[in-house]
Amino acid sequence: MEKKRPTGLIHIYCGDGKGKTTTGMGLCTRAAGCGYRVLIYQFMKDNSTSERNVLKLSENITIIDGLPQEKFSFQMTPEEKAQRKAYYEEQFRAVTRRAAEENYDVLFLDETIYTIRAGLLSEELVLDFLKSKPQHLEVILTGQGPSQALIDAADYVSEIRKIKHPFDQGICARKGIEK
Repeated sequence: MEKKRPTGLIHIYCGDGKGKTTTGMGLCTRAAGCGYRVLIYQFMKDNSTSERNVLKLSENITIIDGLPQEKFSFQMTPEEKAQRKAYYEEQFRAVTRRAAEENYDVLFLDETIYTIRAGLLSEELVLDFLKSKPQHLEVILTGQGPSQALIDAADYVSEIRKIKHPFDQGICARKGIEK
């Protein structure tokens, strides 16, 4: 007998503080531990973040690789931005199609909001998906500064606010802690 899945809700973890991705990954871990199938894609990040190493050990978690090298949007030329936008919009379509066709329970789209704000992903594309997503699919979005339309589409919106961060004292991101 197949277990009844709950209605999938939409989560946004946003703000200028450390921990948005960590929070999303924690929810993915919890869901996988319950037997749910989880699909993860990270926008604007290469494939080297440390949490991927342990999450790949779970048979319930699938991580789709992105580009092997990435840079901040403000470092990109207009041509690179146009190429990235085309790439990310195709990736978004492919990942969301896979989540639906392969009947995943949880979809984590890390840094979606940042990618939208950088002009590298159409917000309308994302909103259209959220309106038409499979009913049972739980969706997690992260990044700074979601629009009111994204906030309205979400069921959970949690803001992580920076009070103090080592980067402000010149300490770079450390492997295993921030990346």
